[in-house]
Amino acid sequence: MRRRLFGMTASVAAFGILGSLVTACGSSDDGGTTLRLVAPEYGDSPATSSKAYWDKLTAAFTAAHPDKKVEVTLCPWADVDRVVTRMVEEDDAPDVALMGAYSDFAAQGRLYSAGEVMSIKTESNFLPPLAEAGSVDNTLYGLPFVASSRLLFYNQELFDEAGAEPPKTWSDLKAAAKALKKEGVLYPYALPLGPEEAHAEALIWELSNGGGYTDSTGSYSIASQANTQTFRWIRDNLVTPALTGPVPPAELNRQDAFDAFLRGDVGMVNGYPSLLHKAREKGMKVGTLRMPVSDTLGDATTPPTAGVADWMMAFKRDGNRELVTSFLDFVYEDKNLSEFAARYHLLPSTVSATQASRYAAADPSAEQFLTALRTAELYPVDEPSWLQVSNTIKRNIGKAVAPSADPKLVLEQIAQQARDVS
Repeated sequence: MRRRLFGMTASVAAFGILGSLVTACGSSDDGGTTLRLVAPEYGDSPATSSKAYWDKLTAAFTAAHPDKKVEVTLCPWADVDRVVTRMVEEDDAPDVALMGAYSDFAAQGRLYSAGEVMSIKTESNFLPPLAEAGSVDNTLYGLPFVASSRLLFYNQELFDEAGAEPPKTWSDLKAAAKALKKEGVLYPYALPLGPEEAHAEALIWELSNGGGYTDSTGSYSIASQANTQTFRWIRDNLVTPALTGPVPPAELNRQDAFDAFLRGDVGMVNGYPSLLHKAREKGMKVGTLRMPVSDTLGDATTPPTAGVADWMMAFKRDGNRELVTSFLDFVYEDKNLSEFAARYHLLPSTVSATQASRYAAADPSAEQFLTALRTAELYPVDEPSWLQVSNTIKRNIGKAVAPSADPKLVLEQIAQQARDVS
C-alpha cells in the first residue's frame, strides 16, 4: 500500500425520469451486444444531468459500432457504491462501473486489468499519479476518469476589508482568520469535518504537516505524532477561539461550507475547480493558493496537494471482453473525455486530453489545479479495506477538534478500527 489521497467529486441527489438509454438507478440485462454501464449522477438539476452527456456519447458509439449498444444506469453518488456492490453480490455485475473505489473488486478477482481491455496507447496515456493510484501490485485495475486537486480559496473582498494577507503558514492562516472574525465574517475559516467528506479535509491538513493516512512503508498511520499535532493545533488555534464559524466542524458538511462560501459568509475554504467556476459566475473575487504549511515545516517546504479522482472499472463477464474494449477505447478518446470534464469543471485523467482540454484553454486558472494534480497524493485506494476505513474516518474525525476532545485518543480509536478491518 502506498501513500496517496483520493476523493470523490460532489455528492448530488438523483432526479427525474432519465430516459430510454439512460435508466433510473437499478439494473437490467439485454445480453448479447449490449454493454451495461452504471455511473453516478454528476449534475444537480435536470439541466446539468449527466444524461445529456451519456445520450450523446452512446449514440456516437452505436453509430461507430452499429452492432453494439450501451445501456447507462445513473445513480446518486450516495448510492452508486452500494448499488454496484449489490449487483456483484447477486452475480449480476455491470460490464463497466464508474464509482469511488475499485480495489475490493480487484481483490475478489472480478475485474479485468487495463491491459486486457485497453489498447496500449490508451492505457499508457493516464496521468502518472492517477495510474499509480489505480494500480494494485503494479497492475492497473482502476481506470481514472475525471480528476481534480484541492487548493485553498479565499474571498478577496473580505480579505481586503479585514486587511488580511493570503496565508503561507498555519500562523498566517490563524492571523487572517482573526482579522476576518473581527470584521464580522461568519466563517473565517470553514472547516467541513462533517460526515459528507471529512476524510478529504482531514487529509489536506495532515499533508500540510508532513503527515497522512499511511507512512512510508504503506501502513496506516492515522494516529501518528504528526497527525496528532495537526488536530491539536486546529483545536487550540481555530476551533476553541471560534474561528471556524457557528456550526461545529463535526457537523459541517462540505456542500454546506461551499454554499456558505458562495453566499459570501466564508473567508477561507478548501475547494476544487467547480467551486471556483461557480464563485466567478456570481462575480466573486476569489484567490487560490496551496494549503498553508505548518510552522514546523516552514513556508520553504511544499507538501503535496490532495488529489481527487473517480474510477472506471471493467467487470469480467462471459463474452464481454471485446465489447468492453471497444467502449473503453471510445470513452477515453480526447474529445469525449474532455467534454465530460469541461461540463463539470473537472480535469481529464489522461495526458493528451489534459493538453487538449478546452476547459484549460478557456480558463487559465485551471492550470494551477493541473499543476497541483501532477504531484498530488491520493488516498490508499489500492487497499481493499480503504472503503471501510474512510467511512470510519468520515464519521469520527471531526470529534478530534472539539474543544474538550483529546485528539490523540480520537485518532487512536480510528486507527484501531482500521487495524480491525485490514
